[in-house]
Amino acid sequence: MVTALVSIPSRAGFLAARDSGVKAVAAGFVLQAALTGRDDWRLGLTASKKTGNAVRRNRARRRLRALARTELAKRARSGTDYVMIARHGTAERSWDDLVADLHKSLGYLHHSIERAGKGAIDQGSGGKPE
Repeated sequence: MVTALVSIPSRAGFLAARDSGVKAVAAGFVLQAALTGRDDWRLGLTASKKTGNAVRRNRARRRLRALARTELAKRARSGTDYVMIARHGTAERSWDDLVADLHKSLGYLHHSIERAGKGAIDQGSGGKPE
């Protein structure tokens, strides 16, 4: 199943995911997620020079894009921006390990987002009588 990915168009979207989102670090990549309130989910991919030379960075991004199309698309939640950051071993990591990393990271992120949202609702009045 191939699905069209909607990219995060600007650096501001990447920074928002970093600053106001939740982060999960796995051996194959770092996954960040932030709520946006949009009707769809979006994806941002990045690989810094720490990942390796241009060939290695491009391969890492291609693998992360394929992972997003095949696995993230099944579990992504609307209204969420996801940013996948390649790590040094992303280009060589086995596909099964990348899939396992994604499922574990998504479980953690979605649980953390739900918990944060629930905490904001529970703290609504601050516990002070009016």
